Amino acid sequence: MKQRGAHIIWSCLIEQGVDTVFGYPGGAILPAYDALLDHPIRHVLVRHEQGATHMADGYARASGKVGIAIATSGPGATNLVTGIATAMMDSIPLICITGQVPEALLGSDAFQETDITGITLPITKHNYLVTKAKDIAPTLRAAFRLATSGRPGPVLVDITKNAQQEETDWEPMSEHSESDGFSPRSEGDGFSRRRADADSATAKAVALRTSLEEATELLASARRPVILAGHGILKSGAMAELLTLAERAHIPVAMTLLGIGCLPAQHPLNLGMMGMHGEAWVNDAIQEADLLLALGMRFDDRVTGKLTEYAQHARKIHIDIDPSELHKNVRADVAVQGDLKAVLGEWLPQVEAKRHDAWLTRIGDLACGPTVREIDELPDDGKLCAAHVIHDIWKATAGKAIIVTDVGQHQMWTAQYYKVSEPGTFITSGGLGTMGFGLPAAIGAKMARPDKEVWAIVGDGGFQMTQAELQTMVQENVKVNVAIINNGYLGMVRQWQQFFHGRRYSSTPMTSPDYVKLADAHGLPGVRVTKRAEMKDALRHARASTGAVVMDFRVVQEDTVYPMVSPGSALNDMIRRPGSPSLVETGADLQ
Repeated sequence: MKQRGAHIIWSCLIEQGVDTVFGYPGGAILPAYDALLDHPIRHVLVRHEQGATHMADGYARASGKVGIAIATSGPGATNLVTGIATAMMDSIPLICITGQVPEALLGSDAFQETDITGITLPITKHNYLVTKAKDIAPTLRAAFRLATSGRPGPVLVDITKNAQQEETDWEPMSEHSESDGFSPRSEGDGFSRRRADADSATAKAVALRTSLEEATELLASARRPVILAGHGILKSGAMAELLTLAERAHIPVAMTLLGIGCLPAQHPLNLGMMGMHGEAWVNDAIQEADLLLALGMRFDDRVTGKLTEYAQHARKIHIDIDPSELHKNVRADVAVQGDLKAVLGEWLPQVEAKRHDAWLTRIGDLACGPTVREIDELPDDGKLCAAHVIHDIWKATAGKAIIVTDVGQHQMWTAQYYKVSEPGTFITSGGLGTMGFGLPAAIGAKMARPDKEVWAIVGDGGFQMTQAELQTMVQENVKVNVAIINNGYLGMVRQWQQFFHGRRYSSTPMTSPDYVKLADAHGLPGVRVTKRAEMKDALRHARASTGAVVMDFRVVQEDTVYPMVSPGSALNDMIRRPGSPSLVETGADLQ
């Protein structure tokens, strides 16, 4: 049958199971928006196109589906860039659809013409410029497969206005058409290709079997093993396999920032977060380990510290779906490329039960007591710290809410003090560290999981970048409780100035609007909290409210995230918290 290109866009999204998209209309994408009225897809009107990509990102992380962001050409498309890069760094499957000027005007510097495919080339898995209606369906189908295959990531499809307006033959997706525009055909006849594919599969199977045998030998001889659990565990759905491996071989588990949630925080083998602001005992344990099992993580600089001094006594087993990550930063003794769930599933039958009680005791000694940041029993000195806020949100929600953070000090405190008990419920921008991510991503997460309680924990700096999305939340009737950790600074930048620039606070003190009045202007209730004693009632009010609540937590201004590994320092060379009656990191801080 015949359809206009604009209708084919929505038909393709529907056949991929899409029911919600995030976007902002404009001239070059207007035919698609006109056609939208004829299709059963919910469109969320954002207040800035960056919000569209962050909402689509939060939606994808919370649901496991592909997030969809839509914008017009020129500034609409360029406003997507930060969100696309955020998704690329964190391996989030997005499809970003942009309108483009008519094909006849390409290259003429027409109104709102921008080479968005050139701009986004380094921050997408792939992107496409579509100039004919007949190419829309195969391109969008290819984009979905590419976004979700292998290591997930964003794909951009730029569609000229004439392609949206043209009519072409349209057929729903079939088994025959599924590979259109996606799988390049090699030269030669079909038998030769099948034989080559079979030979390749056999070679890979042999290599995998050999690598797993080597890994089994390393694990059997290890006395101080540590699992480094990354985002890949959550992306592959390998939580059960991780748990089996850890419990059977009695191996403690340290997590990257994006790996949080792959093992319940209360599990006795869960050590907590590693890295620049990870737990001190975790970093110490990694440095003392004789075997590291790196699962779905990439040894980035915030995890390793100074590479030449990183885990010098440890052999390394590295399993990752992306072959470019193997040996990239840290040389592995055994490197396995493959889907983590599948690889662990094949390896586990070879892993024998073992105990490492002496090693776990040693790690307990490094922590000098319970390896939790328990602050309930500490005296109340009248100050409201960010850690109090986050800890109390955790207590109120029993660790079962979806927590979405922005980027900065509050992000690290949330990773430290909110004990995540369910996979996929801690959402944050890791690789790119995008301020402004928190509020729109939380809206997307809530729309993906309306059954879940959702909190956006944000700083006063990042919140002000995308605060306009409060009105999106109002218009769409989305309940997200917004906890603003308001310390009057760009806190993490101020912390670096404190430690490394002699407390010369250049351009980091900042003012904020009255957040209670701002909430009221948007038609939302606002609450201001200045004392810890006010926390319980404030949280009870927010959680009982039928709609979103904006909460302004006036916390200690010059508080600092501890511990901290200075840039260029070894992982276990940490700046520690000076004596404080209000907060502790380990049992040693109580002595």
